[in-house]
Amino acid sequence: MAKKQLNVALIGYQFMGKAHSNAYRQVARFFDIEVEPVLKVICGRHEQKVRAAQERFGWQEYSTNWEDVVARNDIDIIDIGTPNNTHAQIAQAALKAGKHVLCEKPLATTLEDARASYELAKKSGLVHGICHNYRFVPAVAYIAQLVREGRIGKVRHFRATYLQDWIVDPNVPLVWRLDKSIAGSGSHGDLNGHLIDTARFVMGTEFAEVIGLQETFIKKRPLLADTEGGLAGFKAAQDMGEVTVDDVTAFLARLENGATATFEATRLAPGRKNHHRWEINGEKGSIVFNQERMNEFEIYLTDDPQGVQGFHLVQATESFMPYMSAYWPVAHIIGYEHTFINLVHDFLLAIVRGTPFTPSFEDGYRNQAVLSAVERSCETRQWTKPEK
Repeated sequence: MAKKQLNVALIGYQFMGKAHSNAYRQVARFFDIEVEPVLKVICGRHEQKVRAAQERFGWQEYSTNWEDVVARNDIDIIDIGTPNNTHAQIAQAALKAGKHVLCEKPLATTLEDARASYELAKKSGLVHGICHNYRFVPAVAYIAQLVREGRIGKVRHFRATYLQDWIVDPNVPLVWRLDKSIAGSGSHGDLNGHLIDTARFVMGTEFAEVIGLQETFIKKRPLLADTEGGLAGFKAAQDMGEVTVDDVTAFLARLENGATATFEATRLAPGRKNHHRWEINGEKGSIVFNQERMNEFEIYLTDDPQGVQGFHLVQATESFMPYMSAYWPVAHIIGYEHTFINLVHDFLLAIVRGTPFTPSFEDGYRNQAVLSAVERSCETRQWTKPEK
């Protein structure tokens, strides 16, 4: 019997466009999924480049007008991978048009827009998701399982850093990620946003209050000659412009489960390429994860016999661990792209079965509420509670 088909429209074609396109192409090759995603149309502003992406990534059609795509009767899913300032507008239009929506993080660049998208999604009866792909690393999903089962006891501390160095050179031009009107924030939303979601997911708790600090070290950069600049291949102009986002944001938090937490994000850490590392300390043990070594984690348990206590390295590739049965034999590792395949699998399954998907637009809103509270605390220098 032929599988039900769901027609997908992808808005955006660069970094996340490549990752999402690959996920839709590969999901049925690994998972015995109940539905077939059809790569119907990919959309972008620049015709020559989006046409090239259509051919390269395997889409049936291309378009340069997202409004037309959202209005099409033959589209079931709108997948949003555009710059941050367009997420809310496209997501809300798609929901109003009766489409299921998968949106790259952040849900919006302001808390007000994030709340509006969440409220609309909640009332729609449609499946909606925010693309926090690091939840779908098998090691991370398994750690969440261990923590919630109480294997390390009551959690007392969570500490996390997300460090990169791709803008450490002051001659890197003003790409859109350095423009607050487009990105919403700098390292804070880009990197701390992932850490906040991980903390919420792994511990199953919310943030009670936060206090933070922010700094912009390189306050002016060359303007961008090529407006399509992403994370590489920059072309700088002669004139200079102002950087309007943070280079570093660090903050403390009290969590509703009683734990304390620390977070630090910067894109000015020489030698750190994608150093996404966090540690949980509980009454009976600790767990450490580093995204650069995503197929493993370290665990220390106080009830191990005396004399052999210590951090143990665990290969998170066993078939009983989340998602791993779809891939290779034990210790045959997977990569970054598989996190998107796992996410797309769960998203499609939610549509077929009529069940909620997580992380949902509510998770996107809760994340934005913490990001916003940190920014307010940086201005007031006071502990600040995220809005509910």
